[in-house]
Amino acid sequence: MFKKIIIALLLMFIIPINAVAYSDKIIAGGENIGITLNFRGVLIVGSYNVNGENLAKKANLKNGDIITKINNNQINNIDEMAEQINEVAENNLPIKITFVRNNEEKNTTLNLTKDENGIYKTGLYVKDSISGIGTLTFIDPITKNFGALGHEIEEQSTGKLLEIKDGKIFESKVTGIIPSTDGSPGEKKAEYNPNKIEGTVKENTTQGVFGKYERDISNRKTYKVAKKDDVKTGEAKILTVLNDNDIKEYNIKIIQINNTESKNKNFIFEITDKVLKDKTNGIIQGMSGSPIIQGDYIVGAVTHVVVDNPLKGYGIFITNMLEEAEN
Repeated sequence: MFKKIIIALLLMFIIPINAVAYSDKIIAGGENIGITLNFRGVLIVGSYNVNGENLAKKANLKNGDIITKINNNQINNIDEMAEQINEVAENNLPIKITFVRNNEEKNTTLNLTKDENGIYKTGLYVKDSISGIGTLTFIDPITKNFGALGHEIEEQSTGKLLEIKDGKIFESKVTGIIPSTDGSPGEKKAEYNPNKIEGTVKENTTQGVFGKYERDISNRKTYKVAKKDDVKTGEAKILTVLNDNDIKEYNIKIIQINNTESKNKNFIFEITDKVLKDKTNGIIQGMSGSPIIQGDYIVGAVTHVVVDNPLKGYGIFITNMLEEAEN
């Protein structure tokens, strides 16, 4: 009996250690950022015929497959892949490829073919990284964890979430705006400076891109973190950039809270700000991650546009992003 009581007390003391670790006040972002993500291997994004033959199809390789080994040697990028292939090509041998599809490791053999110029071809289009722009959502002032976008980055040719090794976020500025139209979301035109790194990326998930922020944050404004039940329908604001790197507030109205298990479509809002309407005609690409503020609280971030009505969009609860950042 005494031993059972001791065990129960230990469990009671252990459980609270697993409490959420994010801060109750966080810095709201709003700035435009450049993002570069590096893959865990080399991603197949297409194929082409060599001498009338599709080598990728014969080897059962498809768009979205990630090549991780050539002839049992680990590769991390295109240069390492080319180096391994060249060693085999000199001996006129097929190459053994290890790849990942749907989280399952597979093996195949790819026969190299010479083109009319005597150059060996794989018949594959590949890449080892991807770059784009988005909006920074938050920085935790205690841990310096950051979150951006509020949704995953997908590989365009497959529509699948990208499994990444690491990445960077960079300083960026907006150079122009293409407004939305019904059925076609507009976009921010932006450039970023890869020499001005703002943070390192560790995760790409359905709730956003996460990592560690590296710049000084001592003078940044903090907001209280809204729990899910704190988010109400009614007036709110988004923080985003429409020109250069100037963060401004724009009025929106939260019109519906979705009580579902959705990871990044937790409420619906509409843009009410005349300046924003005139400039963008609604939500545009590159606005994903723009923090949403109600009073003294940061409640979430912009994630998706309603395509047939670009004045309306979806938001993610900020707690969903913060919890993911702690994983």
